[in-house]
Amino acid sequence: MERHSASRPPSDSSVGYFSDDELTALALAADPNVALDANAVAWSGIAVEPPGLLPNWYMPVPSYHLRGRGTRAIVITLIAGFLVIDAFGLCITSGFLSLA
Repeated sequence: MERHSASRPPSDSSVGYFSDDELTALALAADPNVALDANAVAWSGIAVEPPGLLPNWYMPVPSYHLRGRGTRAIVITLIAGFLVIDAFGLCITSGFLSLA
């Protein structure tokens, strides 16, 4: 039976996951002085890596879900409101509108 790590879901229900204890035991039992295979491929963390300044294993690209028009309108209204408050030299840091 082939096993996969918990970060990638199995494609079949007969395939299991490694537990944290099993992964720890495998890591501790591994020989750190073994040379890498000449055909070894660097692990990128995902199959298709989007372009970025940092590698995906260090700081993955944030995932988000597109929201409807209502959510977008609320966010734009809030940002515009804060910009207007700043433009008039007012302060709303404590939750109450006051002169800065």
